[in-house]
Amino acid sequence: MSRPNILLVLSDDHAAHSISAYGSRVNSTPHIDRLAAEGALMEAACCTNSICTPSRASILTGTYSHVNRGCSIYSQFDHRVGTFPEVLHDAGYQTAVHGKWHLGTSEVSLPRGMDVWSIFPDQGAYVDPVMIDPAGEETVPG
Repeated sequence: MSRPNILLVLSDDHAAHSISAYGSRVNSTPHIDRLAAEGALMEAACCTNSICTPSRASILTGTYSHVNRGCSIYSQFDHRVGTFPEVLHDAGYQTAVHGKWHLGTSEVSLPRGMDVWSIFPDQGAYVDPVMIDPAGEETVPG
């Protein structure tokens, strides 16, 4: 039996009304629209936490902030709580995360259950960003 590919694109600061797949009359987002047309469009999703750390901690763990302890933008979530990438990895999926992590960069806070990862420290820079991966830090030109 073949397993589906799973791609989760988490894009900061995009309300549903900013994406044309959700009916935006202001923006045209053809690449996101193609992903929606060929995959899944979440039309009945709700947002329990709308800011960086709490949002990411809830998405990764499937739990509320009082469980994962990622209650504010300055907190680090409880890494004892399992994540869906760990479950997928243990089931034989290849897993990766690239981009904004915003869950801390101390040894205990780095991505777990990922075959490959590279993350921005904190919010990340828009020009010549520093990326952190298992080999260390690297400035990426551009």
